[in-house]
Amino acid sequence: MNTSASLTDELMGQLQGAPMQGLAQQLGVDSAQAEQAVGVALPMLFGALGQNASQPQGAAALLGALQRDHSSANGAMDLGGLLGGLGGLLGGAGGGAGGLGSILGSVLGGGGAGANAAQADGGSILGHIFGGNQDQAQAQLGQATGLGSNAGQLLAMLAPLVMSFLAHRVQSQGMGASELGNTLGQESSQIQSQGGVAGGILGSLLDQNGDGKLDMGDLFKLGGSLLGGRR
Repeated sequence: MNTSASLTDELMGQLQGAPMQGLAQQLGVDSAQAEQAVGVALPMLFGALGQNASQPQGAAALLGALQRDHSSANGAMDLGGLLGGLGGLLGGAGGGAGGLGSILGSVLGGGGAGANAAQADGGSILGHIFGGNQDQAQAQLGQATGLGSNAGQLLAMLAPLVMSFLAHRVQSQGMGASELGNTLGQESSQIQSQGGVAGGILGSLLDQNGDGKLDMGDLFKLGGSLLGGRR
């Protein structure tokens, strides 16, 4: 792993090619617009998770959900191979197996009950990540990227992928709650310091008491919203 790469950059790199084309097809846009939208959506997801995990109880809840609901059976998840398997599902090259490949297959390449269940799962995860600000997150993403109402669909497709990516990181590096919280906290801080569209949206979402700045009151509200149910 390139330790200088952010989580966002690393996952964005994994999504290039067939996965991005599949996302574009599902959203009804071209690959360039899909890539631009994913480039905003991923930092929003990682950044919000970073703030949720900034308190010990939030980090512990996230770690438990990753280990319980998003880990592969043998801990040997090959993100590159599994994402490559999406190419086969979408008519490209490569083969895939379970875990992340199954999630991607259901969300991007599947149909019927499987696809509906996968996207419902993504919507459930979004509710825990953004809490009461889910609608605001979707609206701001839609406005900033031109996706409009499809922004919610994109976030719902990306949310299980982000969780599986983090579960793989936790497994492969033997992370505890503290290490996970620190890693995500650094990611969130970097996203906000870089500014841009994603940083601006994230900042407005995280300022939950509307006073224009983040404080402990905001962080406790976010921690209380994280993974309060099964996930």
